Amino acid sequence: MPTPSQPAALVWMRERPAAGRPAVTEARIVATAVALADAEGLDALSMRRIATEMKSGTTSLYRHIASKDELIELMIDAVYTEFELPEGEQEVISGLAAHARRFRKLLLRHGWLAEQASRRAALGPNVLRVADYQLGLIDAATGDPSQATMVTHAINTYVVGSAAAELADAETQRRTGMTEREWQNAVGEYVTAVVESGKYPYFNRRIQYADDQDADARFEFGLNNLLGGITATLSATEGES
Repeated sequence: MPTPSQPAALVWMRERPAAGRPAVTEARIVATAVALADAEGLDALSMRRIATEMKSGTTSLYRHIASKDELIELMIDAVYTEFELPEGEQEVISGLAAHARRFRKLLLRHGWLAEQASRRAALGPNVLRVADYQLGLIDAATGDPSQATMVTHAINTYVVGSAAAELADAETQRRTGMTEREWQNAVGEYVTAVVESGKYPYFNRRIQYADDQDADARFEFGLNNLLGGITATLSATEGES
C-alpha cells in the first residue's frame, strides 16, 4: 500500500525562504508555470522545463517549491487573484449566477484549472476568499452551513463540467484541425443515411428541427434551470422555518 504523500495545501503553513537572486522567486516560478500550463497544459510542466524557461538551474527552484503538487497548489491560488468579487450586499440567486459566470470565464482562460478544480480542493488564501464569498451568498438565505455547502457543490460541479466540455471540444478542434461545422459537413452523408433509415425518430427530429445553440446559450440554459431548482429548495426551507 503506498505511503500517503503530504497534502500540497500544507505549503501555506511553510515559512517562505528569503528571496534568492532576483531571477528566482516563488512568484516568478509560479507565473512561469501558469504561462506554460496555459500554453501547453499541465503535462508540459516540470521543474526542469520551468527552469529552462527562466534560464535558471533546476536546483534553485526547489529552494522555493518542494514538488509539482505544491507548485499546482500555488498556481491555482495565483490565478484566483483574477476572480473579482463585487462589493456590497448581493441578491442571492442573481449573485450566484454572476459568480458562476465568473468561475466559467476563469476556467476557460486557464484550461488546466478545470481538471484541478474537480479534484481535492486547493486551500490557498485567494481560493478561500472566493469560496467564502460564495458560501456567504447562500448563508444569507438559509443560515444552514450544510445546505450552503451542498448548493455551492452543485453549482461548482455544473460549471466545471460545462467548462470541461467546452475545453474538450476546443482540444478536439485543435487536434483534428476541423471546426464543429467542418466536422458536421464531413459526417453529413452518414447522418443523412441514418435519418433516412427512420430507425431513430427522436434523433431525426433533433437533426431536422432543433436549433444549434452555442456554448454560451447551453451554459445559460443549464445554469438557469439549476438555479431554478435551488430557488425552490431555498423557498421550501424558508417555509419550514
